[in-house]
Amino acid sequence: MTGRDDTAGGSAAPVRLAVIIASTRVGRMGETVAKWFAGRARDRPDLAVGLLDLADYAFPDRYPERSTASMRRFTAAVGEADAFAVVTPEYNRSFPASLKQAIDYAYDEWQAKPAGFVAYGSGSSGLYAVEQLRTVFSALHVVTMRDWVGLDLLGDDVAGSGEPYDTDDRARAVAAMLDQLTWWGRALRDARRAQPYCS
Repeated sequence: MTGRDDTAGGSAAPVRLAVIIASTRVGRMGETVAKWFAGRARDRPDLAVGLLDLADYAFPDRYPERSTASMRRFTAAVGEADAFAVVTPEYNRSFPASLKQAIDYAYDEWQAKPAGFVAYGSGSSGLYAVEQLRTVFSALHVVTMRDWVGLDLLGDDVAGSGEPYDTDDRARAVAAMLDQLTWWGRALRDARRAQPYCS
């Protein structure tokens, strides 16, 4: 995400959506899935879409006494966004440790913003990862979207390249989640401007 002042546009300004690539695993599908989703989101004039890839950040192995440059750069990107779409695999009925580590580096920057989920997994379509993320984000005062996009790696949801197939059902799921993210992104952005959020 890049910094941009949208105060002149008010509610009419596009919602700044950060598409977060949660997996840092070698050979991951996350980047392909995230680019596919971001492409669909960029078709909308009411969204300004940026990719936030956790693999681009050299996070420390242990939580340091003082934040590092990578930690500060990540939290700044989270702070600039109006809304989030988290693209995550499901690992052992949960989400990746790389994502939990990154989430914990920020706090105020997440608050009073909406988050949606694009998840993939074998059989469950990433449901368990999404449900655990809802719990984590609620502790950070994030509004999670009811609708989400799930991909079953054991079914016919993705091509051999890892790119999801564009079925009618999937298009509806993407549109529903983006509609919700846009509404909540605008509403909460206006609310934060009117009055600072108190957690």
